[in-house]
Amino acid sequence: MSPLPIDVISDVVCPWCYVGKRYLEKAIALKPEIPVAVRFRPYLLNPWVPREGMSREDYLTTKFGSVERYNANSQRIIDVAAAAGLDYARDKIKRQPNTIDCHRLISWAGDPPRMKQRLMELYFSEGGDLTDAEVLVKAASDCGMDAAEVRQRLATDEDVARIEAEANTAKEAGIDGVPFFIFGNLLAVSGAQPPEHLAQAIERASNEYAKQVAAE
Repeated sequence: MSPLPIDVISDVVCPWCYVGKRYLEKAIALKPEIPVAVRFRPYLLNPWVPREGMSREDYLTTKFGSVERYNANSQRIIDVAAAAGLDYARDKIKRQPNTIDCHRLISWAGDPPRMKQRLMELYFSEGGDLTDAEVLVKAASDCGMDAAEVRQRLATDEDVARIEAEANTAKEAGIDGVPFFIFGNLLAVSGAQPPEHLAQAIERASNEYAKQVAAE
């Protein structure tokens, strides 16, 4: 049986994407009989953030009006993350990164889900500065990548244009909210839906996908 491809369009600094990744993992575990192949696709939630990043305070003020306004409205996602077993330590985050380099790392990694998870944990749980190249190199090394090679590649523009193009393609396709899941190129689910909902989507798409493969 061919694995069902699952495309996950998301960003490293999107809290609902953090939760959505965990929900997808739980959904996959609910359907152990269905082989899947998860592929992470880049999305730039805040393409206007400069490549060198900016202070979290300036970012929240620009995007939400004030830090206080964001904090007043973000408790729900913090609670949802906690219920999913994830830590969103809002007050530890001091720098807002542009995530192009994060997406480059994910695309270069031998284990993209692990790389993505490490970057999200650094950002949401540890207050890691994802604008710092050495923080990214250490994260890559933790995920089994060669530190010297990653440092060298990050210092170039390798894959920057490709990441930007892929992210723009998602927006041009009408994806204006993430996470966004595409199951077997047959079924799309928007948002961090509960594991049971995603598991149903996996099953439905798998049945259709198997018919499609058999007909080829």
